[in-house]
Amino acid sequence: MSDIPVERKFSFLVSGDSISRGVIYDEDKGKYSVSQNSYVALVQKKLKGMVRNASRFGNTLIRGITRLGADIAKSPPDIVLIEYGGNDCDFAWDEIAAHPELPHEPQTDLSVFEGALKRTIAELKDEDIVPVLMTLPPLDADSFIKWVSKQDPRLESSIMRWLGSVTKIYWWQERYSSSIIAVAEETKTRWIDIRGAFLRTPDYTGLICRDGIHPNELGHELIAKTIVEYIAKDFSFLLSEGQEQIPA
Repeated sequence: MSDIPVERKFSFLVSGDSISRGVIYDEDKGKYSVSQNSYVALVQKKLKGMVRNASRFGNTLIRGITRLGADIAKSPPDIVLIEYGGNDCDFAWDEIAAHPELPHEPQTDLSVFEGALKRTIAELKDEDIVPVLMTLPPLDADSFIKWVSKQDPRLESSIMRWLGSVTKIYWWQERYSSSIIAVAEETKTRWIDIRGAFLRTPDYTGLICRDGIHPNELGHELIAKTIVEYIAKDFSFLLSEGQEQIPA
């Protein structure tokens, strides 16, 4: 608790991608939209301090931290919640479908991702800002492949020629989530196990949108519940009176 003094009012900044922005796939409208019940909105209701959401659709870690200095300068936070990796580990699937015989690289190489995360943590700590990392919600590999192949069997077949196995994309994304834990432990940084919370659910795919990667509103409720439980365990003074739990 030495890095979070008790007798203070706190401000929070969330730096992340579309998951933290609250983007879900709206089945009724057949398009993406921003949910009013995102995990950030739900957590805000439980905290004493204000939460500012600087997350943006399409953000990779590199894009996010490039803007982070300006986001902090607007109103310096005490705590920054960092959620990245989903776009970083992603590929240009249209290019893969067109040329499955060629090598393809993710948006952010894993070693670059780890290095940038370490630098960001160090910079925040140097400014007396507490960074808190989040692991990645697991993707639903079967739904994800059908989504990126646009439900076209020919495109899916082409992508699978390059991929080899649908389970490989789950494994690939998990590497980035595992690297977040490794960086957190190496740098002695706080982290919240969002992935573990999903995997402890009997069928976590029910918490994921049709695209196989964005949590739906039930998924956002689980993320919020996991964050609030983490705070309540050691830092209950950050929570509003009687607001330690989010109903399951």
